[in-house]
Amino acid sequence: MKIRNIAVSALALLGSMFTLSGCAAAADQPGGTSTMFSMLWIIGLFVIMYVVMIIPENKRKKKAQQMRDTIEVGDKIVTIGGIIGKVVHVSEERITIETGEDRVRVELTKWAVSSNEGKGANKETTDSEETLDN
Repeated sequence: MKIRNIAVSALALLGSMFTLSGCAAAADQPGGTSTMFSMLWIIGLFVIMYVVMIIPENKRKKKAQQMRDTIEVGDKIVTIGGIIGKVVHVSEERITIETGEDRVRVELTKWAVSSNEGKGANKETTDSEETLDN
């Protein structure tokens, strides 16, 4: 993350330097070649910003959505709020988890899941699967 910010800042600095040098050269040259050169640099900077920032973010979102879509009963999950529990029921947009030794059940929306740590997290509560009437 830090390297990406440094790279973006360096590219922005280089682009502005070339743009300013192109504007200074415009006074010396008749025609629009330096203006065209400046426009190409600006467009190039936008393309680089897109590649460096937007594409990786879209990949991360797709991966998170795929993880949320593959949640199954018995998986140990962590929510965005830090709640850790075992999945006991899965529906289209909601899941129900058990937390702690008290077997407290909490119903959550799938978008609240931060990570899925896999099957068999709580071996002692494997008999807790139920069908919920919702």
